[in-house]
Amino acid sequence: MASLDTSRAAYTAVGFVERLGQAFAGTVASFAEWNDARVTRNSLARLTDRELDDIGLCRGDIADVSRRR
Repeated sequence: MASLDTSRAAYTAVGFVERLGQAFAGTVASFAEWNDARVTRNSLARLTDRELDDIGLCRGDIADVSRRR
């Protein structure tokens, strides 16, 4: 018995849309990560040296902490 696969064209169209959606989702995720790092950096920068010392950080650690995931 033979069969004809006619669904390939549909998969190609869905594949393109899916890749486009993944690219958009990746862009949104990158923006969210950047924004989280920015908010963290700004929050830590507002703390006094005494407050930073209480949580075991110094001013030089702020950039490293904000980049962590």
